[in-house]
Amino acid sequence: MHTIEDIEVVRPGGTDYERVRHVYSAKGSPATVLLPRTPGETARSLAFARNQGGPLAVRSGGHGISSIATNDGGVVIDLRRLNGVDHLGGATVLVGPGARWSQVAHGLGDWGLALTSGDSGDVGVGGLATTGGIGLLGRLQGLTIDRMRAADIVTADGRLVRASPEEHPDLFWAVRGAGANIGIVTSFEFEAGMTPVVAQATFAYEMTDAAAFLRSWGDVVEAAPREVSAFLYVGAGARPFAQATVVFASDDANAASAALEPFTRLRRLAGQRAGMTAYANVPLTSGAPHSGQQGAAMHSGLADHLDEAVSGGLAELLASGRAEMVQIRSAGGAINDVAADATAYAHRHQNFSVTAVSTRPGPAFDDAWAPVRATLDGLYLSFESTHRAADVEAAFPPATLARLQRIKKRWDPDDVFSQNFDVSPAGASPR
Repeated sequence: MHTIEDIEVVRPGGTDYERVRHVYSAKGSPATVLLPRTPGETARSLAFARNQGGPLAVRSGGHGISSIATNDGGVVIDLRRLNGVDHLGGATVLVGPGARWSQVAHGLGDWGLALTSGDSGDVGVGGLATTGGIGLLGRLQGLTIDRMRAADIVTADGRLVRASPEEHPDLFWAVRGAGANIGIVTSFEFEAGMTPVVAQATFAYEMTDAAAFLRSWGDVVEAAPREVSAFLYVGAGARPFAQATVVFASDDANAASAALEPFTRLRRLAGQRAGMTAYANVPLTSGAPHSGQQGAAMHSGLADHLDEAVSGGLAELLASGRAEMVQIRSAGGAINDVAADATAYAHRHQNFSVTAVSTRPGPAFDDAWAPVRATLDGLYLSFESTHRAADVEAAFPPATLARLQRIKKRWDPDDVFSQNFDVSPAGASPR
């Protein structure tokens, strides 16, 4: 281990290099990995990276499905040391970008709180909490970014600024949905929810008619009370098989039973399990080091409803053999209570996030996805593997993108933060 201005540095050949070079979804060979412990060290790390030139990646947890959280020959600023989870009083918490969501969930649970996140406890806070956060408490609590009350940010010129509704409101607007474009967040202030105990159910279904099942699934989810958030995972094949995780965000067992019962009436239920549990037990957590073990490609989009066009397109994609899995996450509810122009994440009318996964990325997967993409409205950045200009335009509607570009020009005129769905006019290009 070496240091630069007291910052821990890992380089090729170092004993810790294998531990920090890769992310979950990609392998990398960076020339330098910096591990700052404070906002000041983060600012100095950024200055070092700018002086070095070449690729720059900023990493929180390191899943990195959508972002480029590692690189070859460049600098990685790894935020894993900024991982505090602190209770500020009431429902307000301070969370570091390098914390993992399992750590956050357990910490908040001790204080009688819970904060919506994804389905994996291994994911880092920083990437999810600057992109959106469609989680298993989402229909009750909103997106993770909707619970944000302030953020401390290192800007491209090395300043440490606080973004909130009163302080740099343009940055606060942008960090909630496009944060990777405008700086490095060193801490988040969130208002959590008081839902530490939930009902969690797992359902399994045999799908003899995938399109019909998906339409029925969509109807059940949309009709459910907003305490219900539901994630569906569908495996491809001649007879697709589906498994679902459904959370009822309350400790009222009777209300939970009534809300979950419609899911048991969907056709070809093959198995079920339900019970009350701490929300901290809901995100799946392995704790395994990231080694580029998930090399699949993903395409993503948002759907108003799982109507005939969307469900039929997904059924054809599954039957084509070009995708191994489709994941459908519920949105709607409190997510859609927020005005479309309130945050850089502008998709506030859709009820579902749709993602296709393929272990064989390439033109065949892209072509099979294209008819589905044509039925969707918008794009959720965290589950999109490509970084094309068309993806940026799908993620940010025209007025949102224009506003982001003005903010980007003010705070990052040199396009230092270009590694993750760059909103600069010339930034997005095919990878």
